[in-house]
Amino acid sequence: MAKTADMNAMFKDVMGSFPVDTSAMEDAFKTTATLNEKLSGVALTAAEKSTEISSKWAQDTFAKLAEMSKAKSEPADYAKAVTDFASAYSETAAEHMAAFAEVAKKAQMDTVELMMAAGKDMSEDATAAVKKATNEATAAVKKASAK
Repeated sequence: MAKTADMNAMFKDVMGSFPVDTSAMEDAFKTTATLNEKLSGVALTAAEKSTEISSKWAQDTFAKLAEMSKAKSEPADYAKAVTDFASAYSETAAEHMAAFAEVAKKAQMDTVELMMAAGKDMSEDATAAVKKATNEATAAVKKASAK
């Protein structure tokens, strides 16, 4: 009588020939965590600098408002004070908006740089993982063929 092949044992042998290597997933997680840390640093630095600019802008505005609100001896001096305030405020607004633009530009450049480096690292990691998996699969096939 013909003996029926033990499918459980055969499946177990096949699965044992293809071991699962979790190091690739661990490396990917570490790479992602590092990238997130660096991106958070860029965002926090930009937020800090933006806050500094906003604070300075507010201080400059309050100083100019204090000067404008002082009592004047002539009615025409009030009109001149308002005009001077508006002129000075326009100048500082342009300066502060340019400072905000510089912060945004630096954050964008840093982010692009980080993403390019991460893409390169991930590409290299993926290539190494595929190469390793191919070598292991080839070895497993050769081993199975030899049996």
